[in-house]
Amino acid sequence: MTDAVIAEDKLLALATRALVAGGMTEEDAAPTARILVLADLFGLRTHGVSRVAQYLGRVDVGGVDARAPVRATRVAPGLSLVDGANGIGPLVGMRALEAAMASAREVGIGAAFARASNHFGPIMPYALIAAEEGFASIIGTNATTTIAPWGGRDTRLGNNPLGIGVPMPGGEPILLDLAMSVAARAKIRRALKDGTALPEGWAADADGKPTTDPAAALAGFLLPFGGHKGYGLALMVDLLSGLLSGASYLTHVKAWDKEPEAHQDLGHFFILIDTKRLARPDVLAGRMEDFKSIIRSTPAADLSRPVRLPGDLEFEALRRQRREGVSIAAEDLAALETLAAPRTA
Repeated sequence: MTDAVIAEDKLLALATRALVAGGMTEEDAAPTARILVLADLFGLRTHGVSRVAQYLGRVDVGGVDARAPVRATRVAPGLSLVDGANGIGPLVGMRALEAAMASAREVGIGAAFARASNHFGPIMPYALIAAEEGFASIIGTNATTTIAPWGGRDTRLGNNPLGIGVPMPGGEPILLDLAMSVAARAKIRRALKDGTALPEGWAADADGKPTTDPAAALAGFLLPFGGHKGYGLALMVDLLSGLLSGASYLTHVKAWDKEPEAHQDLGHFFILIDTKRLARPDVLAGRMEDFKSIIRSTPAADLSRPVRLPGDLEFEALRRQRREGVSIAAEDLAALETLAAPRTA
């Protein structure tokens, strides 16, 4: 697959135009595109602008409402509920993030629980936006079922990602964004397309037996990292994002790839802490610098692979691509240009 390189501002404008052409307002399309472009800048291409075509395809069949009136309601100091109204996921995510930030500015800590949403992209872009405003964050979402409860052989849980971020005033935050499986389903689909075997420990077949065959893995389920520990984390993320938000949870979540016209009713949660209430920015910056240096100065077991912090590789990609241009699949860029083109009656 060949790649194309495009400047960040041009990609942002193109993605915004495509979303507007697909039915979104300019006001809603811009923050949606921001999340997806940040994903590509971080090198998270499976969750970047390549998703625009998927989102708009579901709009076309009635599975998602491009004009959804997403609404945040403050239910207590520091706490909001967000009705996604079946809107495009990154828009719902941004409105929930904004609600949580507004609460945290007022009372020091803010949380927003969103329901009636859809796939909202990766967590890292939201955590970065929060960190740039001085907020530490804990963010999660549920997802279509792809993981079996530990010891089971049928999917009941989504590969529910969890993110934690801590800001560094004047510098790069430390951001963790992890899904609960050993490997993402997108990597298994890629292996099937490329005709390559999977590493051991990635997936099980439909009978619950470990497999390296990507076709059998796609017919089966993903394996959680850490065995029962990853299963437990996936379960707790669904309790927070799905059950507490009022969204669907576990097997009640619809699979967008099997039922693109169905409302997924995903849930998300955003918990933010205003770090300025805990320490002056200069004090926090100094402590974060010391924290980073202690970790990075750890002698490496393999000298060719120095010790890194969560998010280091993604920030290297972000800096490089902001300087040199964003690398995306040429076919994804072509699809985006087609979607952004004026439509004739």
